[in-house]
Amino acid sequence: MLITKPATTMRGLRLGAALLGLAATLGGCTHTSEEVAASIPNDYRQRHPIAIREADQTVVIFVGNARGGLNAAQRADVTSLAQSWLREGTGAIVAEIPAQTPNARAAADSFREIQALMAANGVPPRAITVRNYHPASERQFAAIRLIYPKIAAVAGPCGTWPEDLGPSIKNKGYFENKPYWNFGCANQRNLAAMVDNPTDLVQPRPETPAYTARRSTNFETYRTAKPDTSKSTAISEVGK
Repeated sequence: MLITKPATTMRGLRLGAALLGLAATLGGCTHTSEEVAASIPNDYRQRHPIAIREADQTVVIFVGNARGGLNAAQRADVTSLAQSWLREGTGAIVAEIPAQTPNARAAADSFREIQALMAANGVPPRAITVRNYHPASERQFAAIRLIYPKIAAVAGPCGTWPEDLGPSIKNKGYFENKPYWNFGCANQRNLAAMVDNPTDLVQPRPETPAYTARRSTNFETYRTAKPDTSKSTAISEVGK
């Protein structure tokens, strides 16, 4: 009896220590989960920010086996690319030309016309880098690809659903009336795609100078209390 009591006491102490350790572990997990949930911002502009980075602009020119040169729509695409590169390009234009393909000869003839169109629109020859490539699959159509880097606004990717939208044990935000994770992502992505100049998202453009001559005329008219003859003062006869 003298040996059993201390042994029972020691077992109870070990069991109590194990329960305390388990409770501490579970409490730490709960605390970490709450911290992660609290770190997710409610504002969709912070969850899905629009980033300014360098991205590739690509124009694909399809060339058939028996036809060399460009059609009217393709010439318009090349002209537009040349003008866009002069305005927003941040690097050289890379021209990927198919080689060892059935349309390789026609692609070479078409590329010579592309070079002439770019030169006519102000693109210097040194700004074009030529690379030959062979399609990885015979089922892939070998086309001419014109690629250049530019500054672009991007957001996303969208379509991430880390939690259920309905009430559940894991989705505590439903009961707290918080927006779901993917909310606002499509709006941010569309805005990034539509903006003409990505730098407008960072800073405003400088104002243009005021039209001093017109402003002086208006001030003089106001100072001398003369009627402004530049505007029509005729009374409308509608309804008579």
